[in-house]
Amino acid sequence: MKHQIEIDAVSNYLESQSTPEADRYVFSYTITICNRGEMPARLLARHWVITDANGKIQEVRGEGVVGEKPHLSPGDCFRYTSAAMIETPVGVMRGEYLLVSDEGEAFDAEIPSFTLAVPRVLH
Repeated sequence: MKHQIEIDAVSNYLESQSTPEADRYVFSYTITICNRGEMPARLLARHWVITDANGKIQEVRGEGVVGEKPHLSPGDCFRYTSAAMIETPVGVMRGEYLLVSDEGEAFDAEIPSFTLAVPRVLH
């Protein structure tokens, strides 16, 4: 497959930055993006959909990730950590990255849904 981007996400509750009594729950998430395809590509933009347990949706769009627009040759991986804040102890994130191949072809890479959860809230 020409374009095959593999994305893995791991989230972590940041208790020290959270204030549950004020409905403020902060999570870090570490994303690993690997180019498993045949073509080099550059990540240009991100689109996140963050949903809390009350059904409140936040959409986040922006250029690159953590101030970078990584170029991934076949076999390369890029890892970064960022954070999100929601109003409930549990939520879900999903989205997509916009990439462009070295040949100028733009394509989306889906970021599979992953859970944001305070430890011991979900069984």
